[in-house]
Amino acid sequence: MKLSHVFVVASVVLGWGASGRADGPGGAGLPRSAPEAQGVSSSGVLRFVEKADATIDGMHSFMLVRHGKVVAEGWWSPYDAETRHQLYSLSKSFTSTAVGLAIAEGKLKVSDPVLKFFPDDAPEKPSDQLKSMRVSDLLRMSTGHQTEPPRSEGEVWTKVFLGHPVPFKPGTHFLYNTSATYMLSAIVQKQVGETVLDYLRPRLFEPLGIVDPSWGTSPQGVSLGGYGLNVRTEDIAKFGQLYLQKGKWNGKQIVPENWVAAATARQTSNGSNPRSDWDQGYGYQFWRARHGAYRGDGAFGQYCIVMPKQDAVVAITSGVKNMQAVLDVVWDELLPALKSETLPADEAAASKLAEKLKGLTLRPQEGAAAPGSSVQVLGKTYRFPDNGRKLEAVALERAGDGPTSLVIRTNGVDQKFACTPGAWTKGRLTLAGISRLEPAVQAGQPVAASAAWTADDVYSARIAYVQTPFVVTLNLKFDGDAVRLTTESNVAFGPTKQPELVGEAE
Repeated sequence: MKLSHVFVVASVVLGWGASGRADGPGGAGLPRSAPEAQGVSSSGVLRFVEKADATIDGMHSFMLVRHGKVVAEGWWSPYDAETRHQLYSLSKSFTSTAVGLAIAEGKLKVSDPVLKFFPDDAPEKPSDQLKSMRVSDLLRMSTGHQTEPPRSEGEVWTKVFLGHPVPFKPGTHFLYNTSATYMLSAIVQKQVGETVLDYLRPRLFEPLGIVDPSWGTSPQGVSLGGYGLNVRTEDIAKFGQLYLQKGKWNGKQIVPENWVAAATARQTSNGSNPRSDWDQGYGYQFWRARHGAYRGDGAFGQYCIVMPKQDAVVAITSGVKNMQAVLDVVWDELLPALKSETLPADEAAASKLAEKLKGLTLRPQEGAAAPGSSVQVLGKTYRFPDNGRKLEAVALERAGDGPTSLVIRTNGVDQKFACTPGAWTKGRLTLAGISRLEPAVQAGQPVAASAAWTADDVYSARIAYVQTPFVVTLNLKFDGDAVRLTTESNVAFGPTKQPELVGEAE
């Protein structure tokens, strides 16, 4: 097989900086400080990091900002400070900001009827419930829908939304509704003449030093609104700090203070469980949280947590199934580390914290570099019958005493994983059809791989899509002239496992 793609090793810089200002990737960074100087216990932060590392398999990054200064930050290798991360529904809070800015510029009002903006997409006979739906109902997820309107490639999303049944009176029924956020994005674009991404560039991203944000669009060219925004961990922290400062940045009011107050207040009741951070009320595309906090959050654990009482912000990216577990560790371990006064310097504890942060890593694939002596598979090519995943063949190679490399042919393209057991190796990869992930994840994104023999006849490879929450594990079990391939992702919006494929040696 032709080897057209080889991974190369890349270094990752981890840890928190010394006092002073840091320059982020391409933009001005937040100031840095020792934890104790900002009333933060290094020992307490260390307990948070150790517990998160031990109990949550899927942490990607975190950053703690206290009194406007970064006091602790870390990335679990192969994730790093320079790489943007998919925010999923944390994008909603940025869309809310665009709405607030457009309102301040006189482009729309929260009391405006939704139908007002899309007369050509309205049903022939709109219901009274639809007629009464306002921008405020979109903002607080109280549109009156019983089910979320779908968003499919072949349709006009605004038209589908307006044609969807509205059985409840808008404003009376909470339903988390990503299509409602898309409508907000579409309304802003309609009123200002550009996408939410472009609208926010000079008004939000550039003032905060958020460089090269990207945001997916609908078939109609509208920023997705409810998801699709990609920024870095520090960018999330900056956004939270802006809201903590009531919309002011470097002495300038860039988001109206009254919008910050309204967006982060409880606008809708959504539950009563005192132990759930999803039952504390909902604002304008922000969640209320326990301990007097509020947050933007996205699927699989993307967080911007703002704690006004503690004058603190926590930014987290991750790939987890249990999102509440991440917040529980924040409340149980990190919150108590925030003290009301400056603390004496604790160089020993700060040093331990810095060392821990520098050594963080997502669990790589452990195992042997070579198969068992009775397994004769190296150098063979195993072909699969035609399948919808476009996986054509696999082969294993090994040079000398080095690790085994996996070569995969998908859709006519050969790609090679040259990686070491127990470590991550970075590169770029296209694996269309290998896993049940969204198409954007499969299209040649940066990845990191770790692979090893986990049994004499089983070769396992973990592939981390480092701009996303997703890590895919491929298992190849060899049996004579046959190989059985199974794949599983750590998280997904549907099944995490793919059906087994069986290949035969040429």
